[in-house]
Amino acid sequence: MDRDEILRLFGLYGDDVYRLALSMLGSREDAEDVCQGVFLKLCEGRMRRRQGSDKAWLLTCAANQCRNMLRSPDRQGQELSELIPDRPGADGDEVLEAVWRLPEKYRAVVHLYCFEGMDQTETARILKVTKTCVQTRLQRARAMLRKELDYEF
Repeated sequence: MDRDEILRLFGLYGDDVYRLALSMLGSREDAEDVCQGVFLKLCEGRMRRRQGSDKAWLLTCAANQCRNMLRSPDRQGQELSELIPDRPGADGDEVLEAVWRLPEKYRAVVHLYCFEGMDQTETARILKVTKTCVQTRLQRARAMLRKELDYEF
């Protein structure tokens, strides 16, 4: 893949890769590392480009790197609050704050489905879970948000 094509993909989807990594990892620094790692591997030719949706393919690569990072011994046993030193929501957006406080597996599904506009099938493929699992996690996330925010969606 040539440099112009990689720059084009980064321009189109770099923010999406970063936001997914941020939602899964809860750390800006780690999200930047994942985003950089995805595009670096692409530059070095260490990733095979899947034909079809470039966005879904890049998000799948990012989700895989996030899972690898979450499995690392350095991250095991940390509380979510330790991983999110500077949560978004300083602007008072209570819904975004509530989403940010969801457990990672629910936050990732909500992010892909609601913020990235992925359908349930694509979300399931990116996170390597079943479509039923995505549906269940969305339902549970909505219930948690409803309870925390004390209103109906």
